[in-house]
Amino acid sequence: MRISQLFSQTLREVPAEAEIPSHQLLLRAGFIRQLAAGIFTSLPLARRSQAKIEAILRQEMDAIGGQELSMPVIHPADLWKETGRWYTIDAEMGRFKDRAGRDLVLAMTHEEVVADLVRKDIRSYRQLPQLIYHIQTKFRDDPRPRAGLIRTREFTMKDSYSLDADWEGLDRQYRAHYQAYFNIFHRCGLDVIAVASDTGMMGGSLAHEYMVLTPFGEDTLILCDACGYAANRQVARFQKQALPSETILGLEKVATPGCKSIESLASFLHISQAKTAKAVFLIAEMPATGEKGSQDQEKFIFAIVRGDMEVNETKLANVVQARSFRPATEDEIRAVGAEAGYASPVGLAGPGVGRSFLVVVDDLIPQSANLVAGANEAGYHLLNVNYDRDYQADFVADITSAGEGNACPTCGAGLHSVRGVEVGNIFKLGARYSESMGCKFLDKDGQVKPIIMGSYGIGLGRLLGCVAEEHHDEHGLVWPVTVAPYHVHLILLVGRSQRSEIQSSNPTQTAEDLYICLQKAGIEVLFDDRLESPGIKFNDADLIGLPIRLTVGERSLQQGGIEFKRRDQSERRLVAVEEIVEHVSQEIDAMLKEITNKMVEVDF
Repeated sequence: MRISQLFSQTLREVPAEAEIPSHQLLLRAGFIRQLAAGIFTSLPLARRSQAKIEAILRQEMDAIGGQELSMPVIHPADLWKETGRWYTIDAEMGRFKDRAGRDLVLAMTHEEVVADLVRKDIRSYRQLPQLIYHIQTKFRDDPRPRAGLIRTREFTMKDSYSLDADWEGLDRQYRAHYQAYFNIFHRCGLDVIAVASDTGMMGGSLAHEYMVLTPFGEDTLILCDACGYAANRQVARFQKQALPSETILGLEKVATPGCKSIESLASFLHISQAKTAKAVFLIAEMPATGEKGSQDQEKFIFAIVRGDMEVNETKLANVVQARSFRPATEDEIRAVGAEAGYASPVGLAGPGVGRSFLVVVDDLIPQSANLVAGANEAGYHLLNVNYDRDYQADFVADITSAGEGNACPTCGAGLHSVRGVEVGNIFKLGARYSESMGCKFLDKDGQVKPIIMGSYGIGLGRLLGCVAEEHHDEHGLVWPVTVAPYHVHLILLVGRSQRSEIQSSNPTQTAEDLYICLQKAGIEVLFDDRLESPGIKFNDADLIGLPIRLTVGERSLQQGGIEFKRRDQSERRLVAVEEIVEHVSQEIDAMLKEITNKMVEVDF
């Protein structure tokens, strides 16, 4: 491709809407343009890179037995109602009606469509196992799209679905995907880690996320360097340290003027924050039941954790089956009989009929004697509050967040936190969808059983954005050879006197001949044939970031060759004209080998 004909152009200034380096560079280098919040057009350079990512995805999916198909973007809402997700997913789901008034859904994912296919086509254990996949557009109406391609509303995803007769079969397919995903990311030039994650709206029994570690990541990951424990903070566990046992003491009301925070309370009473009970008030959006006429409802949640810990909203949502939370207002807090800043469940209605709220306590609270908790009266707290004697909960569960320095749940070593971006996920769905949609088969003994499913996804745009985020320097992008839109950036330099008669210049003819020879050798070339200054051409080459730059000019030809430079190295060298094509081929092979060497078998 000649840059003079390329349908994109580089930008000199950083666009105001661009927040992180990958977003800035993809815009400036002419890879993407924004249409609306979280919705982007992929220009030719980006589309070429995406096509290479798609090829890698297909190769790795086919290698583990995948069969490609194509499923629709528009789904009948009835399928999503069968599984209940129509009622449990919030405004992220794109809902609309056709001209006949039928409810339709913009695809967020395709579990329901796969289940509908399966119940129509799979009848016998002889048809199992199966692995199907497709690469298709998705839409999720994210309320906070940001960071360019990292968090969008419309995106392209490779999603695959495994179908098995039993859990052992699912285990094998899950393990195969676990390895295949590492292969995919390594081939794209990304170093990732796999962490345990929340199953979220997908459901199922187990999930892993593949994370690129970056300070711009939105996810907090909890890691143990000693044993390799890794989990998203949403689900991370840790060894909780109980307080020393004490004799249970009687309740005592004390004045605590102005002590509305745990910090001020502990300081006033000269105690550690671990000796207090922290109350967190949330309003949960509870999904409709699925019965005709049922609607979403709000429920007041009274969460109690030890004062030295924080409530984990993901864990809490899983306990109470909430769709989402918002902070409770002071009026809503008073309506249940509590007082903001001085609240506890003590003295409020007990569990069951008559209580207008849910009390959820962390599982460490029953092990903690004589805590300080609110008296539900401004300016006062209660000493020696004990769970069960003084109040009861609707749920006792792990609802606290793991953090820096907590003890690893596996080996006890100190945990640490890092930031990351999710680039892929895998889920053991089990019978979650097959049970609700009637996906059954006859086993070899003639018994009717549910098909056991798995779901596995990679977002192409996000993957491309993460590669750009990982591979850049102060001058621009530095693409790995496997996903670069072209292998070579060929630059023609001509003097001012030659710019009006380019076709007759010696450098021009050499560059034109080289352009043809490289293409005949199967090497992809972006040819900068423009009448621009060397500075502009070199800056654009660094900005676009192709793996190899070749420069043809009078000076280099007079010195005996063509200037060769790898984008990821500072060294420049002259290569004889007659040797340049072979030299480029060898360098590309060397770069491919560097990436291939990263593909190793990983522990599961």
